[in-house]
This record gives sequence, structure tokens and C-alpha cells, in this order.
Amino acid sequence: MNRRDLFRAVRQATLNHARVLYHRLIARLPHLLAITLLVAVAPPPSLAGARALWASARANAGLVAAACAGLAAAAFAYAASRPHPVYLVDLSAYKPGRAHEATRAASIRHFALAGRFTDESIAFQTRMLERAGVGEATHFPASLFSVPVDMSLRAAKEESEAVVFGAVDDVLARSGVHAGDLGVVIVNSSLFSPTPSFTSMLVNRYGLRHDVVTHNLSGMGCSAGIIAIDLAKHLLQKLKYRLSVWCVQVHPDTYALVVSTENITLNAYLGNHRPMLVTNTLFRMGGAAVLLSNRRSDRRRAKYQLVHAVRTHRGASDRSYTCVTQEEDAEGHVGVSLSKELMSVAGEALRTNITTLGPLVLPLSEQLRFLAAVLLRRILRADVVKPFVPDFKLALEHFCIHAGGRGVLDELERSLGLSAWHMEPSRMTLHRFGNTSSSSLWYELAYCEAKGRIKKGDRVWQIAFGSGFKCNSAVWKALRTVEDAGETNPWADEIDQLPVHVPKVSPIAFDQETSPNKDEQHAAA
Repeated sequence: MNRRDLFRAVRQATLNHARVLYHRLIARLPHLLAITLLVAVAPPPSLAGARALWASARANAGLVAAACAGLAAAAFAYAASRPHPVYLVDLSAYKPGRAHEATRAASIRHFALAGRFTDESIAFQTRMLERAGVGEATHFPASLFSVPVDMSLRAAKEESEAVVFGAVDDVLARSGVHAGDLGVVIVNSSLFSPTPSFTSMLVNRYGLRHDVVTHNLSGMGCSAGIIAIDLAKHLLQKLKYRLSVWCVQVHPDTYALVVSTENITLNAYLGNHRPMLVTNTLFRMGGAAVLLSNRRSDRRRAKYQLVHAVRTHRGASDRSYTCVTQEEDAEGHVGVSLSKELMSVAGEALRTNITTLGPLVLPLSEQLRFLAAVLLRRILRADVVKPFVPDFKLALEHFCIHAGGRGVLDELERSLGLSAWHMEPSRMTLHRFGNTSSSSLWYELAYCEAKGRIKKGDRVWQIAFGSGFKCNSAVWKALRTVEDAGETNPWADEIDQLPVHVPKVSPIAFDQETSPNKDEQHAAA
């Protein structure tokens, strides 16, 4: 880190601490003023003084009643102006049927048959898949199993409808909420944005009411799920003012449905440009639906309360902006290109994000140690003082890190000082479901629930990275112990067999049926 970046880090950390202290002071200001006023006007305690005060109150009963009414109105207005808590009632992560499962060897063979890949491209994808941390039963849409592959709009819609409707049906059934009670609907899908939109698709499918508020998010990459949660939070907490004084909720006592998904049908890459071939080995079919509420009555049954949502956008840097892009190769094949600087860019985005999140969740001792380390590195040489990474395990019990790939998980495990137990939900999600883009965080949280790890009071940190480049975080507090994850939990059938050991390199065992055959590839082409 150069001197300019170091100065920015110090300044940002200082501003973040000051902002947190300011908000805490403002939140407690009415209490401080009331206590100060009572102390100032209260006479010294004595029996005679108490009798005189009672007599004065009886003599001025009308004035006392008016003062009490004014205080009650002020207290009510203050309570009404505070943002309502946002609860996560339930969640559902979609698990495709067994017909969609494919082993690694079978997927390589499909790649070979589907596109005009060179031998070098097939060998490269094989090496990447052996090191990706992906298991033997990840899911592909039926359109990619056909030869040649069916990358039509119809097939893409069929895939998305199966995933989205499956997840939404399940979360509504699990929560017992009627579709007509939904007041906000948000869907994020980065690379596939049909017309009519996904939200319109849901309005039509479930017959939602005419005044439902809908937002369709696209092009925001794998971190869009947290962006959708943050947008839902602002909508559920939004206030409007009447007569410049009185404020009411814009969407009171309502539910928000957030759906995160990605489409694989239209985004398989069939060319030979190496930076675009990596996505074939990682991305898989999947999606999730989350039901949020701002109803105070839902606190008893809700699983979590949203505590913080922190968003970081590094798009002002060309290096960050261009590290993940959708583009055409020289032959006209469309794919997502991943830059070699992706890990470095992700690390910078993470540091910026935790600089904002740290003051909100870390104990004061860790905050002071972090500031001291930054200042020492500013005063002394950077190579003399080791960079200090706060111990987030002191404030958070569970970590759901976007399962973007083995390299991402390895780097975050090292930089945040996490244990294998903390990384288990992310590694098992990557192994069992692959990279399902923005929905991977919910598969990870579902894993924690299926394992019986979530206890009342626990805090969960979700971390996601996405194109742009963005790093987004959400912190949830468990309102109850999750003892029964439910039969529809995507891990329910196999949770007792997990975790499994995932070696750094896992050779793919090809047989006669699954070996990529060059003659078959030419025949299919």
C-alpha cells in the first residue's frame, strides 16, 4: 500500500468512527436532554419539597396535563421517526432435481461436444475444474445437456422460471404468507434481463396486488443479492413527512420478497479465449428467495433481524471496473472475462468494506488496535509494521462468504484469520452447488441452519463480491435458535454426510463414456 492509499485508509477509518459516534449521540440525544432537564429543574430532595411540588401540581393541574400530553406526543413522534427493524421471516434456496446433476467428467464431455473447443481449451478447463473445489453433483439446465446446446430465449426463460418459481413457492409455503400480502418485490439477475421483467413475471404468476412496488436489478454481478437486501431495507424503513413535522412509514406493515438468481443457459461460453473459459468450470444453476418484513408482530417468528448493510463500489478505478466484464471474443462468442488482477482488486474492495463495517461491529479494543496499526504504518515504514487485520470472530459467529471459487475462499480464510469451521458453509456450497452467483450466500446460510449452528443472539456476516467492482456486506442477528431447518432445506437429504474433504487438486477420472472425444466433438459441430 503506497502512502496515498495509506492516508486514505486512515482518513476513512477516522471518518467512519466519527460517523458512528455522531449517530449514537443523536440516537440518545432525547434521553440525554430529558435527564439534563430533570436534573436542572429538580429541587433538592426533601419531604417538604415533595409536598410543595405536589401542591403546586394540584394547583396547576391543567398546565401539568398539557405538559404531560406534549411530552407524550414528542415521545410518540420520536418513536415513529426511528427506522423500523427489518426481519428475515424465512428463506429458500432452490435445489434442482437429479436430472440436472452432472459429474465433473460428464460436464467436461458436454463442453467438448457443445462448442468448437481446441484441445488446449478442453485441457485448460479440465485443469481448472480439478482445482476449483467443485464436486461431482452440481446442476446444469437441461438446455446445456442437449447437443448442440439450446441457447434460445425460450430455453433461458424455462430455466429461470423453474428456479424462481420453485424458490418463491417454497418460501411462501414455509412462511405461511399469502402472495397478496407482498408489498415489495425485488429480483436480481445480472446477465439475463427478459421483457417483461422478472418482477412482472412474479406479479402475473402470483396475482399480486396492483400497488406492489417492484424493482428489477441487472448487471450487478455476484454481489447483487446484498444490494437487493439493502434496497428492500430502505423501502421497508422509508419515511415520509407531513406538515414538515409528522412522519409515517411509506410501506407500513408489509412484506418484501427478494429473489436472487442467475441464468446459465444464455451464458455458457463456447469459444477458446482463456479468460472467458473459467466461468464454464464454476457457474451452475441455482437461485434463492428471501421473505423480509417490517411488521413488529413478526419478530416472534422471524429468524433474523438485519443489523447492518455496507456497500463498497470501486468502479472509479479503471483497474477495478474492467476486471470482470461481459464481452465478445475475436470469433464473436459472448462470455464473461475474468482479469488476472481479480484477486488483488477483490482484496482492495474488502479492505475498504471492512474499514466501514469494523466500527459498527467490532469491540472497541479491536478498533483501537486497528487504528494504531494504520497510524504506525503511516509514521514508520510500511515494511516495519505488519498490517493489522481486526479479529472479526470476536463480534461475529458465522461467516457466509460468496462461493466464487477456491482461490477467493482461500484468500479470505487467510486474510481474515478464519478457521476451517468458519469456512465450511462456503466450501461445502461451492463443492455441492458450484458458484450460483448472488444466491450462494443463502445456500451457505441454509447450510448453517441444517447443521443446527444458528443459536439465538448469533451474528452472521455475509460477504459478496461482484463486477463493477463491488464488495457488499450484510450482518444479521439470529432472533431465535433454528432447531428445524425443514424438509425443503436444500441440504436436508445429505447434511449428515457433510462436510467432506476437498483436496486442492482433485484429478478427474474419465472413463470411456465420459472422456472428451475429439471425433464426437467434430461430428456434433
